[in-house]
Amino acid sequence: MLRPQGLTSTAADPFDGDMFAKRNDRYLTPLPLVRACGEFDLDPCGAPGHPTAATVWTPEEVGDGLSMPWFGRVWLNPPYGRTIGDWVERLFQHGSGVALIPCSPDTKLWQSLVLPSASCILFVRGRVRYVNAARPANHPSALIAVSANDAEILRSTGLGSTYSSVEVRS
Repeated sequence: MLRPQGLTSTAADPFDGDMFAKRNDRYLTPLPLVRACGEFDLDPCGAPGHPTAATVWTPEEVGDGLSMPWFGRVWLNPPYGRTIGDWVERLFQHGSGVALIPCSPDTKLWQSLVLPSASCILFVRGRVRYVNAARPANHPSALIAVSANDAEILRSTGLGSTYSSVEVRS
């Protein structure tokens, strides 16, 4: 996409070249969006006072949630930085849960992991307004279901359009 003439790049600019080069990589998901996706046992990269799951790990409490043993159905809104792929890969290895990630199907993350592995992808209608953000996200978002059970729950949310049984051809 070409930048419209006369615009300059800022941290909030959707044309900023690297959407992950932000000062803050912890964006708190609106709880109604999380609740629409069902109940979760664990959020391995949560925030203090933000109850997205029965058990919420924060960096302040456990350090790196990637290195801890995951359990149950996982809610994942990973840090939107360079480690996002590690978090999403770990969720697929775990086998049960839903991830909220930037919708970027042209990226390596999507091409090599999300598209071939997801049970269901829900393209969120509109832009997510994170709890701690002044404006809605500057990118579209998608909810990624790992298991068939997670896919069935996503299909019933009414949050956007869902696509199942994704077939990827190289």
